[in-house]
Amino acid sequence: MVKKPKGTKRILNRRAAYDYELGEKFIVGIALTGAETKALRLGHGQLRGAYAAIMNDELWLVNAQINPTRGVYIEPDQESRSRKLLAKRSEIEKMAAARQAGSTLVPLEIATGGRYIKLKLAVGRGKKRYDKRESLRRTQQEREARRSLS
Repeated sequence: MVKKPKGTKRILNRRAAYDYELGEKFIVGIALTGAETKALRLGHGQLRGAYAAIMNDELWLVNAQINPTRGVYIEPDQESRSRKLLAKRSEIEKMAAARQAGSTLVPLEIATGGRYIKLKLAVGRGKKRYDKRESLRRTQQEREARRSLS
């Protein structure tokens, strides 16, 4: 029996921290087909523009892109389909309460290490343009301070 490599692949949503003030984080599972699983393990997925929604007391990942690759065929209409997320009932209720308060459920990353594929979600509140400028200014100042210490 051939062992799979143990390396962890991560598909990140780099814009999430820039566009949202992130709060509580959750780690949930994803219901995928075999071809989608293989494509994600090869790193062929995107979270840009994706979000999580609660429909009929179930959690769904909407607008996440999983691209086909050589040897892995995914139908074009199935690349960005809604996928069911697997979470505990108490976690879904916490997320629903956050949604009622006006927050968004933002996917941060997909981790494919080990046997399962997990999605990290965060409760986020959208930033205004001036908030984004302020956070950029703050990170530049911190970077300059680290450089001057080194």
